[in-house]
Amino acid sequence: MKLISWNVNGLRAALRNGFLDALQTMAPDILCLQEIKLQQEQIPEEIKTLADYKSYWHFAQKKGYSGVATLTRTEPAEVRMGLGIDKFDSEGRVLITEFEPFVLCNIYFPNGQRDHGRVEYKLEFYAELLEIVNALRDQGRRVIITGDFNTAHKEIDLKNPKSNQNTSGFLPEEREWIDRYLQNGWIDTFRHFHPDLPEQYTWWSYRFNARKRNIGWRIDYFMISENLLPYLKDAFILPEIRGSDHCPVGMELEF
Repeated sequence: MKLISWNVNGLRAALRNGFLDALQTMAPDILCLQEIKLQQEQIPEEIKTLADYKSYWHFAQKKGYSGVATLTRTEPAEVRMGLGIDKFDSEGRVLITEFEPFVLCNIYFPNGQRDHGRVEYKLEFYAELLEIVNALRDQGRRVIITGDFNTAHKEIDLKNPKSNQNTSGFLPEEREWIDRYLQNGWIDTFRHFHPDLPEQYTWWSYRFNARKRNIGWRIDYFMISENLLPYLKDAFILPEIRGSDHCPVGMELEF
């Protein structure tokens, strides 16, 4: 089973930039999208009419902002939107789909902003989500957390760590929350297979020709609960897939 996660930075823009060809190339069983930037009435016909996928959505109240979607070949047993906390749920950041082998949490984590104005909001979100996913795992469920975490964990995870020490996305207090997830038993699937592989990024600025020069950050993840580890076969990044300032990340499970 192949799962892909992709911050598309506007689904309609991604469609204009080859999204459907990318979907055909990747051929995921489940595709998690973040930052879709649309409302219910704006779901593109190209997505509505996809024969192979059912789609589920959590929209932000603010138009043209945030939002997540999950496209899946298999119909989930249950779909839940949000964390149950208004200040987060109004921004359309969480879509939880339950399948027989696992619970899938498609997450668009907040950005702390250049002026650090939303760092506290972001850290609160990390804390609330951790409680929820820990509770699911402690009930015996196998759990997947995927999406744009908006944080690079270690120096290996961005091109210029020294010059970004005071940049949101690499602040010590943000990186500490990635540590906490790992300390709570969550597994960063890409680093599980590639612990020391450098220059593996998932986001590049549109400025300074950053993508061509591979001046990037790894801020998109698949994390799994330890009880899913026996089924994990691969985890990967797809930098060759264009259409957004992020590239897709993925993993494969075998049950």
